[in-house]
Amino acid sequence: MKSGILAVAGRPNVGKSTLVNALCGGKVAIVSDKPQTTRRRIFGIANGEDYQLVLADLPGFQRPLDPLTEHMQRTVDQSFEDVDAVLFVLSARERIGAGDRFIAKRVFELGVPVVIALNKVDRLKPGHIATQMDTASKLGEFHALHPVSAKTGDGVEELRQELVGLLPEGPAYFPREQRTDLPAEVQVAELVREQALRLTKEEVPHAITVDVEEMDESVIRAAVLVETESQKQILIGKGGSMVREIGRRARPEIEELLGHSVFLELQVKVKPRWRRDEALLQRLGL
Repeated sequence: MKSGILAVAGRPNVGKSTLVNALCGGKVAIVSDKPQTTRRRIFGIANGEDYQLVLADLPGFQRPLDPLTEHMQRTVDQSFEDVDAVLFVLSARERIGAGDRFIAKRVFELGVPVVIALNKVDRLKPGHIATQMDTASKLGEFHALHPVSAKTGDGVEELRQELVGLLPEGPAYFPREQRTDLPAEVQVAELVREQALRLTKEEVPHAITVDVEEMDESVIRAAVLVETESQKQILIGKGGSMVREIGRRARPEIEELLGHSVFLELQVKVKPRWRRDEALLQRLGL
């Protein structure tokens, strides 16, 4: 049996969570086109006949601006301790620049194998992909470099086998049927937040968090927290249309997660400066 933990590193919005989901064969982390979607370390677990690959999906590297982003960056730093390798994700659609080089310096000095995944190669010309791969190859002494598309699945299986090949002999860390370490309540909250992120824009997504206040076999009641009254009105929508749509979109995925039908009730609440509320962040596991 081979098993091990790999940290997944990269700038915000390079597709780390989408890639982790693809490698694990199903949904582990929510995804959106908004930066800072991932706020906590999430273990994605890929099980094979003779291996367990644990991928630590991390928040993107960033300069901390408040207690929430301080917690997020601390999570990144702590998650690099005692990993067997690093999966360093770059976007083929963006210039590989100073932010990527900063992360490269951090991961290449860990002394563990670094596999680079050049993500989002779908619909790009071969010449552009080749140029990006050449630039990526100059970031450090990498173990392997894989062009992939987490969205289409191209190159994902080859990347998975590369990562499995780096695993040492060891026991399974999690039950084989488990795909993530997140408790069900947190997964539910994240699925609600995912739909709220998809339906809002500008400053609103960063101001949203979700607190599951009640959850039993048939009923889930959750609060969608925002920081201002104007954000609350946006989330409620005309005649409650927005919050109803968030619930309508989230419920099927929640029911798939739980394996049965649920009644989902969402209430939008104002919690000023929640990103600076240490007690709330701790209770939400952020």
